Amino acid sequence: MVEVVRTHSSNPDFIHLVSKLDKDLAIRDGDEHVFYAQFNAIDTIKHAVVLYLDQKPVACGAIKPYDENTMEVKRMFVPEEFRGNGFAMKVLVALETWAKDLNCTELVLETGLKQPEAIALYKKSGFIIIPNYGQYIGIENSVCFRKII
Repeated sequence: MVEVVRTHSSNPDFIHLVSKLDKDLAIRDGDEHVFYAQFNAIDTIKHAVVLYLDQKPVACGAIKPYDENTMEVKRMFVPEEFRGNGFAMKVLVALETWAKDLNCTELVLETGLKQPEAIALYKKSGFIIIPNYGQYIGIENSVCFRKII
């Protein structure tokens, strides 16, 4: 049975999945990982989602305020052994629903060129590529997206 749980950054399963994400990103991003890591602290995240399969945590994601009407999608991850089951899409839909519940009208996010599966997911989910925003302006490895919800 698949269950999506709304939580926050102190959830132990969320913390565990994010630690796996950080290890994966350190390998993918190499020397650039230090730059990205400074923007990915989870200690103040109030809106996190953990997806469980038969009570085992198999995916996560979060949203955080970007501006008055926008949430930024952060910390999306599915461990390799659980990929290909639609879990990332379920997490993304749950985050979008939560953002709507918070009266937000759009989502933004950043991912890297070295994460082609993430880029494919966001395009499939209706996100459009936008110019890099904020701290990602001028960062060649970054790909930024936006979706009106």
